[in-house]
Amino acid sequence: MSIHGSKARRLGFQRERELVRLFWKKGFACMRAPASGAKVKRTVYPDVVALKNGFTLIFEVKTREKRGTIYIEKEKIEKLLEFARRVKSKAYAFIAVKFLDGSGWRFIPVELLEETRGGRFKVTEEAYNKGLTLKELCGIVDGVASLDKFLSTLEA
Repeated sequence: MSIHGSKARRLGFQRERELVRLFWKKGFACMRAPASGAKVKRTVYPDVVALKNGFTLIFEVKTREKRGTIYIEKEKIEKLLEFARRVKSKAYAFIAVKFLDGSGWRFIPVELLEETRGGRFKVTEEAYNKGLTLKELCGIVDGVASLDKFLSTLEA
């Protein structure tokens, strides 16, 4: 069974709220953008923003029934990066992915996305596997590990 139309939107909103609750329980100030998913042209709204210990984490949230490549419009990635640029210090943009197969959330830094010939971006299985778990991401924000160090290992 595939997800279509308003059912997909409701599921997306549910997952965004789920993510906000998860981060809130981990001590973040966190919110779902009020215009998330809206056709807002002149503003830059990510799906979810989480703040803690001087870090600003900015998320585009994607939920899929089955594993596979996820395609994202270039404009959405550009908006995430613009939001991070305006924040300036310690702002990081991610694609938050949850497959409905019982696996947990994965947070893929936008640096891992591949641009397609058609001008979109994609999250490949390889990028998904390199993404951070909630525990890993929280460890970075709490000072247990370094996100910059993590990102530099991806380039190798």
